[in-house]
Amino acid sequence: MKVGTGIGGWPSRAPAQARAAEETGFDYVTCGELSHDSMLTMTLAATSTDRVGLQTSVTIAFPRSPMVLAMEAWDIQELSGGRFTLGLGSQVKGHNERRFGGTWSPPAPRMKEFIQMMHEVWDSWQDGKRPEFLGRHYTYTLMTPNFNPGPIDQPRPKVGLAMVGEGMARVSGEVADVIMPHGGIMSDRYMREVLLPNVRTGLQRGGRDWSDIEISESGYLVIGDDDSEIEQKLLGMRRALSFYGSTRTYHEVLRTHGLEELGQKLHALSLQGKWDEMRDTVTLDDLNELAQTCTYDELPQFLAEHREYASRSGFGMPRGTPEEEERFRDLLAKVQAVETSGVPKGLEL
Repeated sequence: MKVGTGIGGWPSRAPAQARAAEETGFDYVTCGELSHDSMLTMTLAATSTDRVGLQTSVTIAFPRSPMVLAMEAWDIQELSGGRFTLGLGSQVKGHNERRFGGTWSPPAPRMKEFIQMMHEVWDSWQDGKRPEFLGRHYTYTLMTPNFNPGPIDQPRPKVGLAMVGEGMARVSGEVADVIMPHGGIMSDRYMREVLLPNVRTGLQRGGRDWSDIEISESGYLVIGDDDSEIEQKLLGMRRALSFYGSTRTYHEVLRTHGLEELGQKLHALSLQGKWDEMRDTVTLDDLNELAQTCTYDELPQFLAEHREYASRSGFGMPRGTPEEEERFRDLLAKVQAVETSGVPKGLEL
């Protein structure tokens, strides 16, 4: 199992954060894109590390063009010696139109073209292939020598894709390299009943199989040393769940668990700006319905038994004392030693 950790905040912090993750033994680092640019963060991380993988999680695609991101990813891939994964996400309609000042259209077919065009761009730079991509959303038919950076000595960057709904899951199986289920609101049941079957459909459409992709494990998982700590951490999830659960985009996850009414309540409260009341609306029973739990010591076995489809996982635990640091490094090594099939149970091809 490849194990990653997040970096982020002001870009000035990225080199030290990435270097520390590499020295600790993590396999890759990720960064989001909430209030700082993900591509800049990963560029800085690349300059301060030699081994650790670099993955944006996520870069918002639609406010940019495929050519712009293809160029940036190409440069980071060359700079890092082939360690870069461009993790893409669509964001929701309101943010695309009202925050980014961009446009919105059905996201799954648009994202498929976005990734396909980037592949065409990279093929033209690496192999001299003539650009002939004509899509409904994007067109690439022009590349002159002065705008062509030329080939690099590394494979093309991997493309990761975040997914919440069925359409994006099919696209991820068809054209992505790394499958990134949305961690903000996700359950193991929704993964298995909705997303992974649609990833399988996408693989079949693309003439691929499970070995052609990497999947990040997902599903609310609360880890602690005992039941009391786990319960406190469950309660700490209420704010995040209330935020994501207030958006209709994520209601299908709640519906799978019979919690559609909760999503409707959260949405109504969000329109009134009642953020604290939203948090208090989420009960411990709701959280227990959505989440799985285990102790730290049980984590390697849990991943082997319940995340058999995954080859990537995040991991963190207290590291404030020398004893905690020693325990952390021991458990990190055990999680990295977990071997999985990479194939979801019952969804073999």
